[in-house]
Amino acid sequence: MSGWKFLSGLVSPITNLVDELHTSEDERLQVKARIFEMQTLMADKVMDYETQLMQAQAQVITAEAQGSSWLQRNWRPITMLTFLVLVVADTFGWTTFRLADEAWTLLQLGLGGYVIGRSAEKIVPKVTEIMRKD
Repeated sequence: MSGWKFLSGLVSPITNLVDELHTSEDERLQVKARIFEMQTLMADKVMDYETQLMQAQAQVITAEAQGSSWLQRNWRPITMLTFLVLVVADTFGWTTFRLADEAWTLLQLGLGGYVIGRSAEKIVPKVTEIMRKD
């Protein structure tokens, strides 16, 4: 579950409860304003956490790409090429077995992680710089 979904799931019942309170409209609006202020602070913390997580992932990929060992620099591309060969062989029926559903899930995770990691490596510094300016 992402941090954003968690926050909205946490705050929505509280704001609904405030709507049901038998208080004046001004009091309800004050309480709701305070709740939304807290939600904004929590969202800011979640965004900082997710930014740090993406930066850490990008640093791992960068360290691997700049490593001294040939295998360290190339294990991800080799793995993805292996997956590609398996997918093509499975698609054309060249294998004596069919890839299990778990293999397709692993392929999706691997490809998604590789693409997202490489994208994060390029995007996160720019997004962080823009956020710091605001």
